[in-house]
Amino acid sequence: MPSLTLKVDVDTLRGTLEGVPRLVELFRQHRTDATFLFSLGPDHTGWAIRRVFRRGFLGKVKRTSVVEHYGWKTLLYGTLLPGPDIGRRAGDVMRRVRDAGFETGIHCWDHVLWQDHVAGADREWTVRQMRKAVDRYAEIFGTAATVHGAAGWQMNNHALRLTEEFGFAWCSDSRGTHPFLPIVDGETIHCPQLPTTLPTLDELIGVDGITPNNIADRLLAMTQTPRATGHVFTLHAELEGLRFLPILDRLLTGWRTQGYRLGAMRALAGEISPDALPQHEVTYGTIPGRTGTLLVQSFGTLLFKEKLDV
Repeated sequence: MPSLTLKVDVDTLRGTLEGVPRLVELFRQHRTDATFLFSLGPDHTGWAIRRVFRRGFLGKVKRTSVVEHYGWKTLLYGTLLPGPDIGRRAGDVMRRVRDAGFETGIHCWDHVLWQDHVAGADREWTVRQMRKAVDRYAEIFGTAATVHGAAGWQMNNHALRLTEEFGFAWCSDSRGTHPFLPIVDGETIHCPQLPTTLPTLDELIGVDGITPNNIADRLLAMTQTPRATGHVFTLHAELEGLRFLPILDRLLTGWRTQGYRLGAMRALAGEISPDALPQHEVTYGTIPGRTGTLLVQSFGTLLFKEKLDV
């Protein structure tokens, strides 16, 4: 039975307080596990307005109705409103996710800060940001984090090495086609990457006639033919946990009908032997529907998007 891993990126305070509990309830109804990756420090979503000068950003904002999904209050955090500390305000919500039996891990300390600056950051900056997230996670949950999934699939070589140094058991920081060990400057990082293999809802909506009404069918068409290595689907507490919850409901039902075994990253990790994983270099490339570059699994001169058969 092929696997389909459910990875929830939680970017904001609103997503934590409102979207996460709704996702927990939906996953319970479908009797499936999932991995929740939390932003643990300040919510500075409003800082993202600086991306207005990035090519394609305004088009994405228009396509995906950012204001409707995030709300004006969230979009003002860090500008006209102070950025609330998500871990301090919503630590109890995070613990309830753990207590309900779901896998939890680290998304980042400060989502916008990481996403916009990590690519060019030095080791000192990277260690400081990751250490803050690691320490806050331990403070909230009383144990060390074993899972990491980078905000916006943004990493640098220092961060990739730190996934091993901080003792993460597995990570999902990249886009690709199957689990692998990353190679950085000729060095193998012995922390498995379980890359996101499917496009996200915000990457698809508004492209090629895809709307909220037909997006579930389009995604299910992509997964109709099972792949031996399964899939990893990244969803967002601010999207699927709020207005797009009915879409996720349809997807979960559809994937079960297609014969997939739904679960968390730990289930996928349990199916693989790190020593037997293929090793791939990582690089930074573009993904259709998403602005900027992000970490991608590399196949020599080809990026994963050219190899992905969906």
